[in-house]
Amino acid sequence: MKRPIRLLALLALFVLTAGCAGPPDSGTSGGRWQPRPGVAWQWQLSGRVDTSVDVPVYDIDGFDQPEATVSALHGKGRKVICYLSTGAWEDWRPDAKKFPRSVLGKGNGWKGERWLDIRRTDVLEPLMAARFDMCRKKGFDAVEPDNMDGYKNTTGFPLKAADQLRYNRLIAKLAHDRGMAVGLKNDLDQIPQLVGDFDFAVNEQCAQYGECAAMKPFIKAGKAVFHVEYELPTSRFCAQSRRLKLSSMLKKYELGVWRRAC
Repeated sequence: MKRPIRLLALLALFVLTAGCAGPPDSGTSGGRWQPRPGVAWQWQLSGRVDTSVDVPVYDIDGFDQPEATVSALHGKGRKVICYLSTGAWEDWRPDAKKFPRSVLGKGNGWKGERWLDIRRTDVLEPLMAARFDMCRKKGFDAVEPDNMDGYKNTTGFPLKAADQLRYNRLIAKLAHDRGMAVGLKNDLDQIPQLVGDFDFAVNEQCAQYGECAAMKPFIKAGKAVFHVEYELPTSRFCAQSRRLKLSSMLKKYELGVWRRAC
């Protein structure tokens, strides 16, 4: 009689714990993937994607990378983020000619890129929706929309904070409507208003500019902050990153394979 009782006890334990089991880096929010604070990641936007980096999350270019790359990463148990520029036009993208000149502003400091007039949602929404459809079709779990803080820059358009909030929330909705998570890229000043609309944050150089504390609302909400530095050694930011529970690493500006994580 002892053996069956022991088996029943083990089965009961399995049932009780099975519902709690799962990777420590993620959860679900409304059926979407929800990365948790501190999860390790790789951000590679140039060169052939190296799928061997042993981290739970990859952020790769949505246009450049095929469905096969996303599938290969999924096969290794990774979650995959689709990088897109949603606030700036890039002259080399396959849909570049679909953007009318009226929405193209000043250069944003990167060759071939110009700020977009984010007030023109009548023009931009269908273009961005098509891009998000591409991400979904390729199997991406989330989107990283870049250049989300045009109102703080010299764009050639009289953008206001309210314009940025409206546009960023539209971008979040486009991702959520397609079952994908979405991250807020930089745009530190609007984090308090937008943390509820986004599933994670992506930040560049908050340590260099003394801004990492601004990311706390995401961490407090149980949402990951994917953070990179380019010019500081890890000894200058990793201790603070660990205290704040940021997912931090050192990268080179070209965002190739090389990384040095905290």
